[in-house]
Amino acid sequence: MNLDSPTPHGFLLGGDLPVNRIGFGAMRLSTNGFTGPARDPETGRAVLRRAVELGVDHIDTASFYRSDDGTVSANALIRDALHPYPAGMVIATKVGPSQTPDGGLRQTTDPAALRPMIEANLETLGVDRLDLVYLRVGMMDPPHGESVAERFETLAALRDEGLIRHLGLSNVDTGHLAEARAIAPIAAVQNHFHAGKRDDVELLTACEEAGIAFVPFFPLGGGTSDLTGDGIARVAERHGATVPQVALAWLLASSPVTLAIPGTGSLTHLAENMAAGSITLTPEDLSALA
Repeated sequence: MNLDSPTPHGFLLGGDLPVNRIGFGAMRLSTNGFTGPARDPETGRAVLRRAVELGVDHIDTASFYRSDDGTVSANALIRDALHPYPAGMVIATKVGPSQTPDGGLRQTTDPAALRPMIEANLETLGVDRLDLVYLRVGMMDPPHGESVAERFETLAALRDEGLIRHLGLSNVDTGHLAEARAIAPIAAVQNHFHAGKRDDVELLTACEEAGIAFVPFFPLGGGTSDLTGDGIARVAERHGATVPQVALAWLLASSPVTLAIPGTGSLTHLAENMAAGSITLTPEDLSALA
């Protein structure tokens, strides 16, 4: 097993970026989901500043995380709240989807469309190089059998130009991972995975064997899955914790390469999520959650 060595921060992303294993997902800063009406931008900036105070050094974002009317965007909030960025701050973004004029999202398979997306992220985040860029393939379910080679080759070329430090994949299967790894190194994979949705165990195992970070999106279900149940409720009660906190603790316990990026637009939920890092699940707990 070729795992990146543990650090005081928790994990070496890409082999050279130390990060805490609980980071922050920026999707809910601008809206309460992929799309929707604008949230209060000052609250979003306050959440970001507090996240850094609580130890967040890994923020996951995207240029298409913005309100339907375009007035509030996650990237702009991150730049407004945190730029110049604290030393050691790692910002990951993703390309592939783009927002339509009506506020919806569409997925591109055109490699030529990726450079403008990278340039948009560089500009809105106010950086000369992006720490980590995921190629998002499909929207919610991996498009099995669809080649990612041309798109990933484009991102690899942009990395060679110095615009990207590390590359990742999102919403993929093991075939996509193997195809992309033949082109360039993969630092992280981001798929829909949590305590109530464990379809991608094979992919997680492949990442663990290669020392690739596995960074699930919707680590608390994202409103698409019910995390309640007798087992998780009992474990939460034993620890004096909430069900979401135990769900995050389970995610971190599931593999040494998993990183959690729970997202929220609430200061209260932010504190709750970060506190999950102090929960150590026992063998009895893990058995109850199996």
